[in-house]
Formats: sequence, structure tokens, C-alpha cells
Amino acid sequence: MAKSLFERLVEDMKQAQGITEQLKAENQFLWVQRLNNIRACAKEIVEKEIIFS
Repeated sequence: MAKSLFERLVEDMKQAQGITEQLKAENQFLWVQRLNNIRACAKEIVEKEIIFS
């Protein structure tokens, strides 16, 4: 349950912030930076909603 929520959150946030394969091709450093930020946010949400509640 936590893993599927995490994956869904990451995909939703990527779409909302415009993180695309085109960005990855054009500026890989920025793409990695933004994706890491999204993953950190999603992890925090999952921990707060499922693990620590």
C-alpha cells in the first residue's frame, strides 16, 4: 500500500511540475534535482499518512 501510494504521488507530481523525458534529454542535472525533490516530498507524505499515523 505504501509503495503504490509513493509511486502514484511521484507520477502525479512529475506531471504537475512538467518533469518530462524532454527535460531529461535537455538538462539531465535539473531533471535529477527535481525528481529527487519530488521523491523526498512523496516519501514524507507516505510516512506521515501511513507509517506514522
